[in-house]
Amino acid sequence: MAAFTRNTLVLLIICFIFIQELEIHGGNQHMAAAQHIDCGGMCGYRCSKADRHNRCMRACNSCCQRCNCVPPGTAGNADACPCYASLKTRGGKLKCP
Repeated sequence: MAAFTRNTLVLLIICFIFIQELEIHGGNQHMAAAQHIDCGGMCGYRCSKADRHNRCMRACNSCCQRCNCVPPGTAGNADACPCYASLKTRGGKLKCP
């Protein structure tokens, strides 16, 4: 009977440690997802060559806030940020510059 109790106690301790490890690693992922990028800086560069700078900045910041991502460069590179590239206006046109 003592061996059964000892094995049960060891098993409970191992389960507790396993649960703690899951919480630590899962918590870090949620913390990383909660961090936001510098939308103003990223959009400033993205819109630096745009003819309508203010309009580009407004759209880019809106997309960046939703997706937490801005494709690199001043145009294109949509594959780097699929969420950003998939947003559309009410008229069905691409929203993000």
